[in-house]
Amino acid sequence: MILIIDDDIAVCASLSLLLKQNGFKSIKANGPEEALKYLKEKPIDAVLLDMNFSMETTGEDGLAMLQQIKKSNPMLPVILMTGWGSIKLAVEGMKSGARDFINKPWDNDYLIHALKTTLDLSAEQETPATLTRKKLDEKYGFENIVGEDPQLLEVLQTIARVSRTDASVLIIGESGTGKELVAEAIHENSPRKHKAFVKVNLGGISSSLFESEMFGHKRGAFTDARNDRIGRFELADKGTIFLDEIGDLDLNSQVKLLRVLQDRKYEVLGDSRTRAVDLRVVCATNRDLREMIAGNKFREDLYYRINLIIIRLPPLRERADDIPVLANYFLKNLKEIYNRPKLQIDKKTLNWLKSLPLPGNIRELKNLIERSVLLSEADLLEIKDFEQHLEEQRLSNTPLTLPAVGTLSIDEMELSMIRNAMNFYQNNISKVAKTLGLSRGTLYRKLEKYNIPYETQN
Repeated sequence: MILIIDDDIAVCASLSLLLKQNGFKSIKANGPEEALKYLKEKPIDAVLLDMNFSMETTGEDGLAMLQQIKKSNPMLPVILMTGWGSIKLAVEGMKSGARDFINKPWDNDYLIHALKTTLDLSAEQETPATLTRKKLDEKYGFENIVGEDPQLLEVLQTIARVSRTDASVLIIGESGTGKELVAEAIHENSPRKHKAFVKVNLGGISSSLFESEMFGHKRGAFTDARNDRIGRFELADKGTIFLDEIGDLDLNSQVKLLRVLQDRKYEVLGDSRTRAVDLRVVCATNRDLREMIAGNKFREDLYYRINLIIIRLPPLRERADDIPVLANYFLKNLKEIYNRPKLQIDKKTLNWLKSLPLPGNIRELKNLIERSVLLSEADLLEIKDFEQHLEEQRLSNTPLTLPAVGTLSIDEMELSMIRNAMNFYQNNISKVAKTLGLSRGTLYRKLEKYNIPYETQN
């Protein structure tokens, strides 16, 4: 039973007919008193709530009604409807617990889609919470997401709960924590799994190319448009679109993206025909979007469009006990790839790996193990096999920043590089010389030239 709360008789009649045509029963309330009465007496599954019950259209009456509903029925899903396009008001409603917001005049297909998603999400609320890791793997195929940590188990249970719905998902976590794997798992366990899974790295799309990349263009739409191009949204129709690094999107492009996510409609560049798209949206970022909102770098209305469900992936340092499990998982794959079936990592080394900070998370661990396998001839990998490659990996991952022209002389830059290398390798002359591309004799001469203290050692 869907409760419609709106003082406009025509709106109530239209919504009732639309819901009936799509198999829903509904009941109408013209104001707060009648609505609260029905909420007590009827088995209400969801609420369509107009934000204005008076001519003043301040929205305060709608927000007050929402708060009353949430106070007495905190788990009851509410979808807001506003006829005067106040995004700020809708955002306030989302903060107060509404599941979604829809502008009047509404699109029938989108309204029904939003309602079904909300109901599906409520129905899946508790289902997989008691499943063990083994049962989750058997039922949902999570074998590629490795680990036993309780935080990871909670993530898998959330994926299992929401994947069968069409709810928008925001995956947050540091670089290398496996956000793309989670997005793929959501798609593979959804009713859309036989359709396209389209990955888009928004950080790699410039503002000038955003519309062409995402919506497509017709030949001749602009100077370099020599052929028609199919946009990412069209490619993802009926499937899932994964918008990675959404925190890197500029404000102008955020507005264009919001329109598509809100109306599920877009226009191809050079074509005035409006097209509809039916897809699931999964976003990911390693940035703090709330902090960006406070700094006016990310739109708050877009944030609430993409975060119906938030999945936080813990960094590897928060689940260190999973590091040996991950290490052996990567090693198993490398045995097959490089035809080295006897490869092993000894127990002492596995414990040592747990102590590493690994700021690059799972990606850094995977690269470290593969590099060590490639450069070690031994089948039993020990700490020494990883130490050298760990240092090299970190140096290669350190961004190169050069001082402004004229601020340092060549000698001053050379002095700085040698000092940094000596500190990093704790005065190990062999390693410093190798890293800087110098012979030991040349390094000794430069140490003396710059009066850098060292101990003579092999």
